[in-house]
Amino acid sequence: MSTIGAYDAESFRKVNRTPVRTTIETLFYGNNVKRVRDLREAYALAKDSPGTVELTSMPVFRPEDLELPADANVLLFNDGAVFGRTAAARRIVGYPDVDVAAMAGVVREAVYGMRYRKVYTADAYVGLEEDFMVKAHLALPQGFENNLYSWMFNFQHDNARYREMYARSRRVSDVDGDIFIFADPDWTHPDYPLGLAFFSPEENCAAVLGLRYFGELKKGTLTLAWGIASRNGYASCHGGLKRYSMKGGKKFVLAAFGLSGSGKSTITHAAHGGKYDITVLHDDAFVVNVRDKYAIALEPSYFDKVQDYPIGCEANKYLVTMQNCGVTVTAEGRTIAVTEDVRNGNGRAMKSRLWSPNRIDRIDEPLNAIFWLMRDPTIPPVLKLEGPSLASVMGATLATKRTTAERLAPGVDPNALVCEPYANPFRTYPLGLDYERFKRLIEDGVSCYVLNTGDFMGTKVRPAHTLSILEAIVEDRANWVPFGDFSGMKTLELPDFKIDARDEAYRGQLRARFQDRLNFVVSRETERGGMDRLPDDAREALERAVAEMS
Repeated sequence: MSTIGAYDAESFRKVNRTPVRTTIETLFYGNNVKRVRDLREAYALAKDSPGTVELTSMPVFRPEDLELPADANVLLFNDGAVFGRTAAARRIVGYPDVDVAAMAGVVREAVYGMRYRKVYTADAYVGLEEDFMVKAHLALPQGFENNLYSWMFNFQHDNARYREMYARSRRVSDVDGDIFIFADPDWTHPDYPLGLAFFSPEENCAAVLGLRYFGELKKGTLTLAWGIASRNGYASCHGGLKRYSMKGGKKFVLAAFGLSGSGKSTITHAAHGGKYDITVLHDDAFVVNVRDKYAIALEPSYFDKVQDYPIGCEANKYLVTMQNCGVTVTAEGRTIAVTEDVRNGNGRAMKSRLWSPNRIDRIDEPLNAIFWLMRDPTIPPVLKLEGPSLASVMGATLATKRTTAERLAPGVDPNALVCEPYANPFRTYPLGLDYERFKRLIEDGVSCYVLNTGDFMGTKVRPAHTLSILEAIVEDRANWVPFGDFSGMKTLELPDFKIDARDEAYRGQLRARFQDRLNFVVSRETERGGMDRLPDDAREALERAVAEMS
């Protein structure tokens, strides 16, 4: 099996490096704890939980296929003022400013606070194929049954089929134990006004405290699973991956990396008018084996923003759970969700895998192309990057804007461009691991591109532009031209965009943005005690680019 669930004395010592894991795991065995064993039970608990809205005009599509009751409806549960992830709440063992002993005391007290409360636990698998499967366990107090239900649905809940698959699965390592996550959304502490998401990555455990938003549990689980993957030879990917099959047998596999709202889901699920036979791995989380090049999806379902799904949208029939959306009634008196997201700006829904009939959980054909999705107005709609160091460091300095999916700390400008390496703000391991993994993929023949999905010097880059660019690349008919006199970068001549790399004003803005990237890489040498320092060739690639733009 992929992770260690029951230990001998030697493996116990390897897994429990600090008091944190054993403190969290112990909670799962208390006499006030009830294990929820299947989705039917989870559905019943969520339906009866105070504040749940059963959407009686929105029946679950093919519920029996999803192991739900035949009469199951979509369930909605809303949070209050906070409706997004809180990055500022994260504390990670191994970071220089984290006092493990003090944090262990905070976790002990939080666990003790569960003594007089009923606690539910559930099991799930992260990774849907035998070459990468990680077992995860979640504990939540009574009152948050909707989050438990959504978590079991988002990942692969424990059932006979996957239990057997897991028993056959490849052991990832001899030191990685199962994932254990303890959450208490009601927790408060004066020292942590934004809540606390405390991770011990190498012990594969976390305490998520004072944070109600379901996305904290989803990304917290993925945080630990991606860490396991990275330590064991995989590239951990927050993005989408799909395979194009064309006439004549040609296939093309691409991966698109971007934050929520960057267009990665649009790109991943685009049907291109039926021009190709398309197979989708996933649009949010997967891993790539760097040596053997296969890719494995980590989740069966989709956790999507609802702003693009109006009432009556065909995709809404695949919804199973909803968060932070309004409700109204139909003329027949049945409840229905206001999916236009007028309530708070980050309404969410869980869609079943039935939404994507072309889903597959593993793709063996190696990657052909990586796309970094950015919202940098100085970057043309597409750049082709040549050279593994430049290509990988552009992913390490992926420039984007924050979205409503994230709750920002006071004083943080939501419109500022920021670098979010490889579009993965959930990394707990050294950044250099990602840099080397993606660099190796590119050295082995994977092409690399930047797609600007925001605007280019005031002109909006629309989805139609992006999809047209992708088709030209996939069909190998893109006519690449030099991007000014800058080495290692090419672009396309596009009728809706004027790209004049000789214009001094434009060059100045472009140089400033590349200087920002260089400054970010240099700052990694000291930030967090240098744990995210990148190899010299990453810095040198950006230095050459800045010098050429001067």
